[in-house]
Amino acid sequence: MPGVEIDKPGQRLLLTGNEAIARGAIEAGVSFCSGYPGTPSSEIIETLSKVGNAYNLHAEWSTNEIVAIEAAGAVAFAGLRSICSMKAPGANVSSDFILTSNVTGTRAGFVIVMCDDPAAHSSTNEEDSRSYARLADIPLLEPATAQEAKDMTKWAFDLSEKLGIFCILRSVTRISHARSDIKLGEIHRPERTPSFTPQDRYAAKLPSVEQHFQLHKKLKQAQELFEESEFNWYTGPTDANFIIICCGTAWLYSREALEILGLNHEVGILKLGTTWPLPEELITKHLQHARNVLIVEETDPFLEQNVKVLAAELPSRGIGPINFCGKRSGDIPAVSEINVDLVIKALTKLKGKAYTPREQPYAEKAREAVESLAPKRALAFCPGCPHRASFWAIKTALKWDGRDGVVMGDIGCYSLGTGPAGFYLSQTLHCMGSGLGNANGLGNLRKFGFDHPVIAICGDSTFYHAAIPGLINAKHNGANVVLVLLDNSATAMTGFQPHPGIELNAMGTPAPAIQLEDICKGIGIEVHVRDPFDLKAAVEDLYQMLQQDGVKAMIFRRKCALVEVRESGTKKRVYINAEKCIGEDCGCARFCSRVFKCPGLTWDWETRKAMIDEVVCNGCGACVQLCPGNAIAAEEI
Repeated sequence: MPGVEIDKPGQRLLLTGNEAIARGAIEAGVSFCSGYPGTPSSEIIETLSKVGNAYNLHAEWSTNEIVAIEAAGAVAFAGLRSICSMKAPGANVSSDFILTSNVTGTRAGFVIVMCDDPAAHSSTNEEDSRSYARLADIPLLEPATAQEAKDMTKWAFDLSEKLGIFCILRSVTRISHARSDIKLGEIHRPERTPSFTPQDRYAAKLPSVEQHFQLHKKLKQAQELFEESEFNWYTGPTDANFIIICCGTAWLYSREALEILGLNHEVGILKLGTTWPLPEELITKHLQHARNVLIVEETDPFLEQNVKVLAAELPSRGIGPINFCGKRSGDIPAVSEINVDLVIKALTKLKGKAYTPREQPYAEKAREAVESLAPKRALAFCPGCPHRASFWAIKTALKWDGRDGVVMGDIGCYSLGTGPAGFYLSQTLHCMGSGLGNANGLGNLRKFGFDHPVIAICGDSTFYHAAIPGLINAKHNGANVVLVLLDNSATAMTGFQPHPGIELNAMGTPAPAIQLEDICKGIGIEVHVRDPFDLKAAVEDLYQMLQQDGVKAMIFRRKCALVEVRESGTKKRVYINAEKCIGEDCGCARFCSRVFKCPGLTWDWETRKAMIDEVVCNGCGACVQLCPGNAIAAEEI
């Protein structure tokens, strides 16, 4: 199937929302593309990196979001169109630049894509990034479909260039990762030569009051353009007493809910794609005939709050009173994702409509039947994941030490260290780099009587992203901390994207690798490097580090099992020696399947012995070292 790079206007492709956003950027003539991988945004830069050579654009995975946005911003200053993508927490990382470049402006089109994750499917929170648009006085666009995501991205570049400020496009998981039929548009690749002369100025002036005033003028201009935008529309009776105001995914859910309830000819829908600043005259036009309004959106009541502010000024124009319902009233849930059933529930209550999608006893029976067939599974590391061995080494070293050491966690696959997969070792989990930051505090409490050893866990990509300042701080301020770096040679949690420790960049071309140990040694820190599958040496080294003062670094280095199998194409076969495995008579209390918990290790309830699930086992062999009865063996295949 052809990819997003084909230049055939009018052809239709099945694309995800993220691929559609990338296609929109290609059609707009983007030159520079940057980001940091984070679900649900990762596929935008991945898609653009694959067509970089075909369209002579630069695509990169930056070290973190602040570098990504600063680099993209500079390119736009120089006159080339640029795009920067990130998940919602990345907006926090890049917020310093967002809240200064808004007043300095831009020359070429500059689009920032923020992908939110309602219900926190793969995030530590379900942050709503739209508040950044209001905070920074920046135009905000919200697509409702993948087709609109493509068209809106393309238009956002024109809008940014026209206004001289960057624009934010906000997607959510159900748009970014859903596939739909997309009609392609024309690809424009205008010949542009970047320039940055001594006379060019993109600087926040002190004081920046005049720049702030000019920013408000640009925002007013955006509002005027939004009044006629093709991304806003109304459907339903022209004089409907009851209307729904919605944006993003809520438009699809609301439309389907009205169809199911047969309310199409009674209730109107005002769908908004330009949600900051609001197209006030368009909204006012439809509030004139409405007395009841349901506002549907994900996740925070951002649209609801802004519409209500507008409505507060309408009585002076003879409009109202209006009864508003939404998240504040409890008719739409205040957290997690919304869906058709939730909109139906709100409408049946507010409209007094009787509707029962399924009898409750039937739903309960169906749920029980499904649960009886599906085995209960906790979140687990992949079979052969080196992190499982690393956590076991940490657990054992702390047990040997005997001083109830504390473990500060961080963001990555190893976030599972807070649960059974990591033996409940990780005691904190916040933002990238925070584990080492937290450890800086605890590592300086000895004079207050705190005598527990402190370990900070950090992945390789996270280290480059956010932990280096924390390590410098620990060294400079004399914190007693052992930094355990889990180096699996990939940004594994979000799709194996390269990072500065890999000898390839986002476009697949060779790049110099910056070694973790070189950075640590450059700061003046003692470093040990171990393969976590060499469990005896890993535990002994880590134990010795715990006995020393100051900051130390232990690098547990082994490629992610999935990467290693892909690259090598070979693996070992691990098997149970049935004669040596004496099951529950061993005294190990089913250690392999009950404690170590690799998904490749299971328990055969008929033979009452351990067994290997060869479908999922990747042959790492970590369990071979841990079986007290030497009943697990490995062989080359």
